[in-house]
Amino acid sequence: MEIVDFIAAIEEEFEDLNPGDVSPNSVFRDMEGWSSMHALIFVALIDSKYDVLLNGDELKSCVTIKDLFDITFLKINGGGANT
Repeated sequence: MEIVDFIAAIEEEFEDLNPGDVSPNSVFRDMEGWSSMHALIFVALIDSKYDVLLNGDELKSCVTIKDLFDITFLKINGGGANT
């Protein structure tokens, strides 16, 4: 699992995002039109694509896309993130 693939999946999931709109340092809550529905979409995307279920506290602890990636990667592999 690579962060570029993780970002590509996010950009693909959200119709209003174009390739290159999101970087590892993007603050996902600052995305245009962010709402609690987007949070649910993130959780569902990560669950369906990576078979990882994030709980509310884990999601709240994340600020950037890289934070989401890191916690997902750790849950999959139990080790350090691969950027």
